[in-house]
Amino acid sequence: MKKRIVLFSIAFIASFLVMNAQNGFGIKAGLSYNSNGDLKEFTTDVDNIYKGQSKSGFNVGLFGKINLGAIYIRPELVYTKTTSEYEINSQAEDFEMSKIDVPVLVGLKLIGPINVFAGPAFQYILDNDLNGLDFEKVENEFSLGINIGASVEFGRIGIDVRYERGLSENEASWSKAGEEFTLDSRPEQIIFSLSYSLTKKKE
Repeated sequence: MKKRIVLFSIAFIASFLVMNAQNGFGIKAGLSYNSNGDLKEFTTDVDNIYKGQSKSGFNVGLFGKINLGAIYIRPELVYTKTTSEYEINSQAEDFEMSKIDVPVLVGLKLIGPINVFAGPAFQYILDNDLNGLDFEKVENEFSLGINIGASVEFGRIGIDVRYERGLSENEASWSKAGEEFTLDSRPEQIIFSLSYSLTKKKE
């Protein structure tokens, strides 16, 4: 039932972007340099904490843009895949997460093609995996993050860099061989994106 609700919500948001993006509607894709929080291992003898190492990820999606003078609103619908590496017992293990992000950004036009923006990012976790072990679910499939960044626009083409941080505390927990693990699944990443407007830009 939850997946049906998510699919319906995605279709609704995509339709909203197309119908209401008065000044722009387009596609975007990019790469990220990301990490998650600490992985904690609880055993009968000792508790271990493993720091996440940053690895590359990617994102692809849609965006809309509504110009309001010097200010604009930019809703996005993005599929994101992130990976973090943990060294557990001298062995590197990758934690992978895929999610749907819905940033709602408020931007400010500065000088020429340069803009700055910020806003909340609503997130729905689709899947998470560590070394072939699927967790039944993280604590909350829905969570909240924040995006802060800057962009340059040349006609239909845009380039932006942003910092994303998950705000909602959200742990994944599981057991393996009698040991208990918890992982802070909140992403922290630097994202580089290239976008292309499919509609004629009106300023």
